[in-house]
Amino acid sequence: MSNGDIFVGEIIGTAILILFGAGVVAAVVLNDSKAKDAGWVVIAFGWGFGVLAGAYTAAPLSGGQLNPAVTIGIAIDTGDWDKVPIYIAGQMVGAILGAVLCWLVYYAQFQANADEDKAQPTLGIFSTAPAIRNPVANLVTEIIATMGLVLPILAFGLTKGLGESGTAILIVAFLVTGIGLSLGGPTGYAINPARDLGPRLTHALLPIPNKGTSDWGYAWIPVVGPLIGGALSGLIFNAAF
Repeated sequence: MSNGDIFVGEIIGTAILILFGAGVVAAVVLNDSKAKDAGWVVIAFGWGFGVLAGAYTAAPLSGGQLNPAVTIGIAIDTGDWDKVPIYIAGQMVGAILGAVLCWLVYYAQFQANADEDKAQPTLGIFSTAPAIRNPVANLVTEIIATMGLVLPILAFGLTKGLGESGTAILIVAFLVTGIGLSLGGPTGYAINPARDLGPRLTHALLPIPNKGTSDWGYAWIPVVGPLIGGALSGLIFNAAF
């Protein structure tokens, strides 16, 4: 895969991931949405389908990593770091693009936020926030949840038939859905630095009425936690397999 293919593939795939993921949250939480109050299960499946669509689309170009934590885990496992910056740059650009596309899809609902009677914070559509703000506990949650993603992804590579048939991506999509259902309650399961930081930057810059804070004091946790989780996964995989 060329550097250009990797960069473009990760942009497109991550943009699709965020469009679906942020889109399902917007559908559930924004006033005047037909999916208002559909619930956590809908959100978890929406993110899983986002992984499915994004990774399958990007796979022919870049392999569809879509996540710096996955990229770091693979690099530690293989020892190949040459293309890591290209992967992460594409993922960040794609995450920002996907967040902008979500805003455009729900533009009318976001504009309705100008009505003081309907105004609500919107950061949760774009990025994660903890149910209980405890930096140590929140960081540990993100580390463990990310290991629950990256370790299985690395192990899937040991089964040749999964990669050759493309079934591995489908299984990863179910895996992300399962993480959301099982481990997403404490922090909203960022498990992907680009998925949180790119849309958070977009939220800070977009002209959304009454949008509330972008919560930069918390923003390091969904970046550092997944990166640690991805690195630990690579180390554990190397040692155990």
